[in-house]
Amino acid sequence: MNFWDFEAWGSLNVIGVLLVTLLIANGLKRSIGLLRKSLIPTSVLGGLILLVIASVYKAMTGNVMFNEKFFGGNGMSFMEVLTYHALALGFIANTLKSSTKKMTKQRSVEVFNTGVTTVATYLLQAVLGLGITLIASLLVKEFFAAAGVLLPFGFGQGTGQALNYGGIYETQGFDGGRAFGLTVAALGFLSASFGGVLHLSILRRKGKVRVVEEKDEILSGDEVQPRGEIPMNGGLDKLTVQLGFIIGTYVLTFLAMYGLSELVPGMRATIYGFNFLIGVLLATLVKAVLKLCRKIKIVRRQYLNNFLLDRISNFFFDLMVIAGIAAIQLDLMKGYWGVMAILAVAGLVSTYLYNYFIARKFFKDYAEEQFLAMYGMLTGTASTGMILLREIDPEFKTPVADNLVYQNFPAIVFGFPLMLLANMAPGKPFITWGILVGFFAVMNIILFRAQILKRLQGKKKSTED
Repeated sequence: MNFWDFEAWGSLNVIGVLLVTLLIANGLKRSIGLLRKSLIPTSVLGGLILLVIASVYKAMTGNVMFNEKFFGGNGMSFMEVLTYHALALGFIANTLKSSTKKMTKQRSVEVFNTGVTTVATYLLQAVLGLGITLIASLLVKEFFAAAGVLLPFGFGQGTGQALNYGGIYETQGFDGGRAFGLTVAALGFLSASFGGVLHLSILRRKGKVRVVEEKDEILSGDEVQPRGEIPMNGGLDKLTVQLGFIIGTYVLTFLAMYGLSELVPGMRATIYGFNFLIGVLLATLVKAVLKLCRKIKIVRRQYLNNFLLDRISNFFFDLMVIAGIAAIQLDLMKGYWGVMAILAVAGLVSTYLYNYFIARKFFKDYAEEQFLAMYGMLTGTASTGMILLREIDPEFKTPVADNLVYQNFPAIVFGFPLMLLANMAPGKPFITWGILVGFFAVMNIILFRAQILKRLQGKKKSTED
């Protein structure tokens, strides 16, 4: 390959266009009041800009813009790969962060309930989504009945997982599965913005919340460079060290997935679809090993830096979102728009109502903050939830931000069966729907365990009397 060939520049050109578009979207959002008030994430706005440009280009030329020579001839595939990897890398960076906060019993219960609520919402979205596409498959010949399972992956988990399972479904006969999943994810981000703005407007009119304007964030030296850490620019730059741990952990993730897929070749697609989950588990292990090494004095300084890990994690998530939306091919969605609109409305309304009820029931001291963060996360990503949270809790005085971080562990444990059911759905959609309904009921029993136990004890006491 010559350095002047497009193959040598194509991937770099794709990344360059994505990043420059993010800068343009950020400028537009800051300068246009309507966009600023919409709360739409900059990465989503950037993805929509590229989606419109690519659609116009396709209409005018008949060619896929990102598959032109300038982008190496395979830019669409590269963006899908970028979305896939960015999801796991962002989660790994987030998991490697350390925490010195101690959990009280009450805080542990709140974090656990947040994780259970997350999974219960996934299941609610899956029940509604699969139910809608099951009906569509009965009315429309050859419609892929399991398509609705992509609703919780697109709304609840974002573009990365929507792409993963859309790709798995393509191998099982769903033509345009990737594009379908990415489109559902894009509609989820729009739902997060629409529902979030609507709720904030209601609160503002009732005088319940004073929305604080965005202000410059001033960080102390200890937040950027805590004592006991390696220097910023020592023998090896501190950013390089963070990236080394993140990429190194991801290489271990690949080796683990490769080994598992060799042992169970029939589950290869599923195993590689769990890249982010396996990455989180290995990142937890890496962090534990580093902690042990410091305890026994093999390592004397702290190598991981929360400030830089936050920046890296946000970078990967921004890249994941804009690449995922830009990779949508609208022409592959012909015939799906009616079902897609119904899925989007069902996802928005059900997620809004269910999380609002749960927040008022279990998080009474900070119900509005918990609701906005959960609604944003469960229609977009954790970053979307944080954007909505900042509107009413800019200094994070409530424990909601910590709830979003720590809920990942119970959510992963309880959410794992959903991923297995998603693989079962194409072959046995009706049975899968029944199991999802039962699973949703079980998660709500766990969530309302205290109330159920109290009622049972009351009945027992009244019987004894």
